[in-house]
Amino acid sequence: METAEDRALDLARAIVDVLDEHKGEDILLLDLHGVCTFTDYFVLCSGASERTLRALADEVMRRLKRDRRLHPRGREGEPSSGWLLLDYGDVILHLLSDELRRYYRLEDVWRAGKVVLRVQ
Repeated sequence: METAEDRALDLARAIVDVLDEHKGEDILLLDLHGVCTFTDYFVLCSGASERTLRALADEVMRRLKRDRRLHPRGREGEPSSGWLLLDYGDVILHLLSDELRRYYRLEDVWRAGKVVLRVQ
């Protein structure tokens, strides 16, 4: 029987697949079990432009709605800001411009998390 943890990892991997298929850059899946109290996984992804960030967010939302009947619990940021966040509860997706990804270094902030996979 599939557990909630299995479902969360499956969702995170599905998000990674969509990002990879649609030219997301430097995709990182972090397991935050035991490190973070508000989510189980972070997916970090860079986009080369506002247009790319918007397209990635739109495609993730479209595919998860179509394939899993899931809607984000929350959406923060705008492509023009260089950072969009889609909150799916157990999985939070961060879409960042290259510049903001280097500036905020979320990989370092959450370095206690375990790298599940990285697609470069």
